[in-house]
Amino acid sequence: MNVIIIEDEKPSARRLQRMLKILDIEAETMLHSVEESLAWFKENEHPDLIFLDIQLSDGLSFEIFEAIDIKSAVIFTTAYDAYALQAFKLNSIDYLLKPIDDEDLKTAVQKFKVRAPKKQSVTLDFNDIKKLLVNPIERAYKKRFSVKVGQHLKLINVEDIECIYSENKGTYVHTNEGRNYLLDLTLDQLENELEPHIFFRISRKFYININAIKDMVSYTNSRLQIKLNSYNEQQIIVARERVKDFKNWLE
Repeated sequence: MNVIIIEDEKPSARRLQRMLKILDIEAETMLHSVEESLAWFKENEHPDLIFLDIQLSDGLSFEIFEAIDIKSAVIFTTAYDAYALQAFKLNSIDYLLKPIDDEDLKTAVQKFKVRAPKKQSVTLDFNDIKKLLVNPIERAYKKRFSVKVGQHLKLINVEDIECIYSENKGTYVHTNEGRNYLLDLTLDQLENELEPHIFFRISRKFYININAIKDMVSYTNSRLQIKLNSYNEQQIIVARERVKDFKNWLE
């Protein structure tokens, strides 16, 4: 299988390369910009599969498709939420939300192998997708959660939530009153339910509310440690693959 990685963050590209190697897939070619990718495709046979980041250092990766008739299957590696990705109309096999999980990657690769698509031109509506990514369609996000407390139901407004986290196979909300409540949803199921300007998924384990951030401190391996107003039960660390997107989100 001929596989390439297009990702502007070199540590993320190398991490994905290592993850693929565990699955016995060699991705020897790694490209890091629109310009570099365009030059490569003009000189090389198109691969069977592309792992493609949406936002590259010099523009959106869609610019590659606008300039060249790509004949490869695509698996997106992205920080954009699943709602935005519903706009894609192309021969994409799957998309992987950063930070990429081992099992999610394995599933996406298996799906590609099962379908074994014939090479065909990628088609997508660039204008609609760009509009959606730059200015997402207005939609209703969750305003409150209902949680069970004993025999009672309690309503928690989202503005009162400092963070949402997973622990021991459960999902909990932590409120600005310092209380924790169990939810009936997983973090993945919350992907399209939380206002993206307010909540950010910093890792596989945590969503945090921008209004609850008290401090941000440099941490090992180019990561960040987040300190919230009241939550202090465990360290909150921004995954290295998410640091760049997190900083952009803060602005």
